[in-house]
Amino acid sequence: MSLIIPKSYKRKLLPETTEVAIKMIKDDFQQRLSSNLNLRRVTAPLFVLSGTGLNDDLNGVERPVSFEVKAVGGSRAEVVHSLAKWKRMKLGAYCIAPGFGLYTDMNAIRADEDLDNLHSLYVDQWDWEMTIHESDRNLSFLKSIVDKIYDSLKATEAKVYERFPHITPRLPENIEFIHAEDLKRIHPGMTSKQREDEAARRYGAIFLIGIGAPIDGGEPHDGRAPDYDDWTTPTGDGHNGLNGDIILWDSVLGRSIEISSMGIRVSGESLRRQLEMRGCTERASLPFHSALLSGELPYSIGGGIGQSRLCMFMLQKAHIGEVQASIWPQEQIDACHAAGIELL
Repeated sequence: MSLIIPKSYKRKLLPETTEVAIKMIKDDFQQRLSSNLNLRRVTAPLFVLSGTGLNDDLNGVERPVSFEVKAVGGSRAEVVHSLAKWKRMKLGAYCIAPGFGLYTDMNAIRADEDLDNLHSLYVDQWDWEMTIHESDRNLSFLKSIVDKIYDSLKATEAKVYERFPHITPRLPENIEFIHAEDLKRIHPGMTSKQREDEAARRYGAIFLIGIGAPIDGGEPHDGRAPDYDDWTTPTGDGHNGLNGDIILWDSVLGRSIEISSMGIRVSGESLRRQLEMRGCTERASLPFHSALLSGELPYSIGGGIGQSRLCMFMLQKAHIGEVQASIWPQEQIDACHAAGIELL
């Protein structure tokens, strides 16, 4: 995505007031998320040792920021991409019962990111994970969790409006559930991003199901690593996948914004299947994967919710740099400044 400069953009809050609003949104939303999903806060690592299988491989091509640790014999550590697998290990370590879980503040550095309105070198999100029963590994349960997250989003948006009445709510009453396979059949000539935009524009908020699975024998809607979300389990009517993205329509930028990537996590069976499909069966011998395949880890559901993206959407900002401090190309800084978009 190239830089978008909205026509006649007017910021709703001054930078110093924006800072106050950011804290209010983060405090309010994480409290609601914790209450609605029965989550307790835990402390998370900024980096993990390489070779453990704990780091999230995202689409499999992103390079982690890594460094040697002198105190442990020069072993390499790498900054986390997300905590998808680490959280599941913690559920087991803390013996958290089904229906309860944990959340944490995840901070990451993605050095290969293309920088624009939505993408930054710095990633901040709420990573959460909940223990579930094996019988909960179905689409109905996934949708019920999405509805609870969406209720939290709407409640926080109402809080913003209560504090700043000139920032009027934009979220629709309900979120629409759509399968990636169906969306492609409806719009066969569009790219995956164009399909997301079209659906988000129509409904205002969607949960796109089945991210990572090949569609009709072809390419997936978008990439997903093979070892955290379950994107291959059949769910009926020719559909596959127990995961998805929460995507909102942003009227400021005139495009869709992914707020959350989440899903029911792989079972031993679906992990083996997905490793084979991606041609990386050697991962099965890594500590995390071995523990999962041997039945040592609980069934779970989890995901990440972008903190800066949420603040950007709630405050109707045009650039993620208006709600977080990061590094941007000078030409991007100049273009934003000329349009009245002040980056922190």
